[in-house]
Parts: sequence; C-alpha cells; structure tokens
Amino acid sequence: MSEGDANDLLRAKGPDAVRERHARARKFNSGDDITFEQRFTLKAFEAITITTAPNYLLKGILPRAGLAIVWGPPKCGKSFWAFDALMHVALGWEYRGHRVQQGTVVYLALEGGHGFRNRVEAWRRRHLDGRRASVPFYLLDVPVDLIADRDKLIQAIRAQLSEQPPAAVCIDTLNRALIGDENKSDDMAKFIRAADLIREAFGCLVLIIHHCGVKANRPRGHSSLSGVDDAQIAVERNGAGLIIAKIEHMKDAEAGHTIACRLEAVDLGIDDDGDPITSCVIVEAEAGDAGPKLSKANRFALDLLKKLIAAEGQPPPPDSDLAADVRVCHAGKFRERFKETYPTSSDKEGTKNKAFVRATLELQEAGFIELWREWVWLRDKRDKREN
Repeated sequence: MSEGDANDLLRAKGPDAVRERHARARKFNSGDDITFEQRFTLKAFEAITITTAPNYLLKGILPRAGLAIVWGPPKCGKSFWAFDALMHVALGWEYRGHRVQQGTVVYLALEGGHGFRNRVEAWRRRHLDGRRASVPFYLLDVPVDLIADRDKLIQAIRAQLSEQPPAAVCIDTLNRALIGDENKSDDMAKFIRAADLIREAFGCLVLIIHHCGVKANRPRGHSSLSGVDDAQIAVERNGAGLIIAKIEHMKDAEAGHTIACRLEAVDLGIDDDGDPITSCVIVEAEAGDAGPKLSKANRFALDLLKKLIAAEGQPPPPDSDLAADVRVCHAGKFRERFKETYPTSSDKEGTKNKAFVRATLELQEAGFIELWREWVWLRDKRDKREN
C-alpha cells in the first residue's frame, strides 16, 4: 500500500484518525514519550545496581534459574543424587551445610517410573518417618518428547500448579526426552530451545540428567549442551562405592566443590508374589570413607557368585555389549543356590528371599556385581552398558 493509499484510508475513517496519526508522528520526531508496548528497555549506566536477592536453589550447587546438567556413567547414582537434592529444595531443608531456597519441584522420571515410585517411598520412610506429608514435589512418569510436547507440558504445569509454579523442573534423562539424535547439532539445538522455553515460562531451573560419552570424560552427545548450561555437575562412583558429585562449573559462582554420598537400602514390604520390595536412598558420607563394609550376607552372596562363575560361568549374551571374556551366571541359579546354602536359623522361605534380594541390591549398588535381564556377573570396569 502506497503512502497516498494509506492517507486515503485514514481520511475515510474520519478526521480523528488523521489527527491521531499526525500527533503520533510529531511526538516521535520530537523525542517525546510514546505509549506503546516496549519489549526492549534500555537501562542507563547510572541506573544499573546490584541485587542482594538469593540467586540459588542450593547455594554453590544449583542456581535459581537456568539450565543445569547432572551427568555421569550408568549406575553411578546420578538420579538418586538429583532426586535427593531436589527433595531438599521442595522441603526447604538445608543441604549438606548449604543454604536452600524452598520451591516447588516437577520431576520427569522417564526411565523406570515404577522403580522411581519405590525410590520416593524409600525417601519418605528414611526422612519423613513414612508420613504422608504434603510436599510440593510432583512426579510425571509418562513418555515425553520434549521438542514436540513442550507447549503442552508448559500448559499442563501452569494449569495444575497455577498457585505454586515450579522452582525446578528435572528431566531424567535427556536420552528419553529427545526423540532424535543427541549427536546432531540441529536435534540438540531443538532440545535446548525446548528446555529454555520451560525455563522462560516459569523463571525456573531446568535440571537435565544425562549420560557420559564413551570416554566418560564429558556429557554425551553434541557439545552445544555444555556451551549453554549455567551449571554442570559430574557424578561418579569411586572404588569404595561412594557417590561423588563434583560441581565442574557454575556461572557467577566458584566451582570445584565436591559432595560425597552413599546409598542405603530401605525395606518397603512384600509384593503380591511374597517377595521383598526394596529401594535405596542417598545419605551423607565423607569423601575419605572406606565405603560400605560388606555384611555377612553380602559377603556370602559375593563369594557364592564368584564360585558359580568360576565353575559354571557362561559367555555373555550377544546383545549384552559385554567383553567376550566376561562370564555370566543365570540369576535364577544364583538365587536357588543362595537359598540352599545360606546359613540362617530361620527355615522360612521369605527370610532367605529377603536376605538374597537385599544382598544382590546392595552388591549392585556398591559396584561389585551387575544384573541384566536374567543374567548376573561380577562388575568389570569394561562394562559400558547403559541399560
């Protein structure tokens, strides 16, 4: 439309429209204030001041808002650590001597939602004496494609938590939330953008749990993820079985701090088949601790497995990604032999079942053995499986 056509249209609307346009033009040319929606407000140098408001959720560990990455090898305890840290945020509890800003937490448990519920119950029993207390922690355990579902996810959170928007949204794990190739820059860029939109929508922290690369020296996938995060925390399990979380970097804060933890088993009762239900919680430890000592049952189970593998060990299944010289044992045979030979004063079937389940869980969490499908074997540093 030409300027002449535009003037004709204004005249057709009447003299008031023409006068309004001329008035706006005069104000603009004279530098007078104009009333309109301004997205980009420039702040003069002398008006820039510091803020004393807290800029953290966990001081020195998790920032108040932004993107944070918690990464590490499989089975290292990174999800246990993140869940425990965020529960302290939800409750406003001091965390390992660090100050906490209380806030609502939304946790996307995209790997093993059923097991995560057990993890929640174990935390409740260990820290809340089993009480069904009201805690602003909310679980989402259905599949999520963060790129495709971002708008619906934001709408769902806003609709259900309108009065208490989240201070933190945790995505556990990136691999399960990204329908694409994490090694491709385009796919990773779309994922980062989706996470960033969640951050913008609620002014919150988006905590992303991620696996490590093959060399275990950085987060897996395209490097653009590490280029945009506001904090990065590496989690690993040392030779003593301790879970060590190290703050590798944090914008506007000092990095290098480490947090030592260990897993503690919690009994949750009996399932419908009569077998024990157990899970674990993270508890505080000292970095110099020797790690959990093996109980009598754990030592018995470990020695038994070593004997079984030495006498009857089999080559690993082709789809296990284990080295060809690793030997495995059928878990059913391990269970039956344990029940036949475990020394106990009780003849009850449930007592031996409970001892076996606890022993295998604690040995696995301590890094001595590995369980996969119907197979069990002695843990090896070459074991790079992620499932």
